[in-house]
Amino acid sequence: MFVRSGLENFRSTHSLVEAAFLVAQLWVVSAYLIRRPAVNLSLRTRDWLLAFGGTFGGVLYRPAAYHVPRGIELGLVLQVAGLALCMASFLSLGRSFGFAPADRGIKQRGAYSLVRHPIYASYLLLQLGYVSQSTSVRNGLVMALVCGCDVGRIFAEERLLSENPTYARYRTKVRWRIVPGLW
Repeated sequence: MFVRSGLENFRSTHSLVEAAFLVAQLWVVSAYLIRRPAVNLSLRTRDWLLAFGGTFGGVLYRPAAYHVPRGIELGLVLQVAGLALCMASFLSLGRSFGFAPADRGIKQRGAYSLVRHPIYASYLLLQLGYVSQSTSVRNGLVMALVCGCDVGRIFAEERLLSENPTYARYRTKVRWRIVPGLW
């Protein structure tokens, strides 16, 4: 559904950003289909609900009539940076991509050598970019919901991965979750 929507958006706009979104969506679908089997998978309902909210909550965003001065340019920069980080994170993950918290092996190279959850960092940049371009109370609330779900996902993933001794060593090397020097 997302891929089809992305293709339609690209066909109507011929935007380079839309093309990058389309490639990212195709990658997500492909990565999900060829993912590595999980050694450990969360069966907690709360973890799955957080994954659902963080993954699909973005469909609640709507274009807004109000545009903050310079918001279009800032939003584009944030979205391009978010897409670049997203693609780098997916390349680093390889076949270890999943929906709900699971242990498919600890990745420590590429984007994962900088922060422990670079995909969520990329989602934050993408959402900040969208809300910068299309500012509204609704979009701000959607962003709060989706980011809240993603923070919950981070804690759920770290709880599950803490059972893996490699993850404990990784956490000592890579201290920050999504923003170096901050969190």
